[in-house]
Amino acid sequence: MAAAISVRELTMAYGPRAIQHDLTFDVAAGEIFVIMGGSGCGKSTLLRHMIGLQKPAKGQVFLRGDDFWAASEAQRSQQQRQFGVLFQSGALWSSLTLAENVGLIIEQYTRLDEQAVRELASFKLALVGLRGFEDYYPSEISGGMRKRAGLARALAIDPSILFIDEPSAGLDPISSKQLDDLLLELRDSLNATIVMVTHELPSIFAIADRAVFLDAVTRTMIALGDPKELIHTADPVVRTFLKRGQR
Repeated sequence: MAAAISVRELTMAYGPRAIQHDLTFDVAAGEIFVIMGGSGCGKSTLLRHMIGLQKPAKGQVFLRGDDFWAASEAQRSQQQRQFGVLFQSGALWSSLTLAENVGLIIEQYTRLDEQAVRELASFKLALVGLRGFEDYYPSEISGGMRKRAGLARALAIDPSILFIDEPSAGLDPISSKQLDDLLLELRDSLNATIVMVTHELPSIFAIADRAVFLDAVTRTMIALGDPKELIHTADPVVRTFLKRGQR
């Protein structure tokens, strides 16, 4: 499959301290790709480098063959319109209803009138199972529903690539499973490419086509592939991570 995103020899650093170095991998169009690893290994930092929030210390990120960080700021901004992002907290505006949260993005990037914005926001909420909740505020719904609302907002302008940071954080197992099922449905129905940061094993094994493992000790990637195959790898760090909790 063609690569939607290509990362080449990427080094991430805060000042002189390298977080990860020499990261090289492709994300195929239409796949669910997981960034995994232990706490503090740089998973969310890698996501920020891929969406344009943090510049690499070295290396390149290509978006469908175009060098993302070599482009002008205006060109990067145009490329970012292809992205939908769901942050770990959901990042909803507490003073806005769910429809207003989704509609805010639509208003910013389209010329639709108020009624059309409202209808499109309602449609996006319906896509994630929140039909009828348009006028609810974030404080009036559950954590799982807030994640779904955040996902609806990420889908607001029909992105081709979704970036998702720890979608199951703070959710109970049932809500987490429902969110995993929703991501699979969205990938299949919208033909979207999904890049997801998570350390949750049920989600990794349920929905990941491939995954990259970032190691906090060596500060580089030490595994890449289907998690169902990586669980049998000879590398003890990766194997222990993927088998934790098993007897």
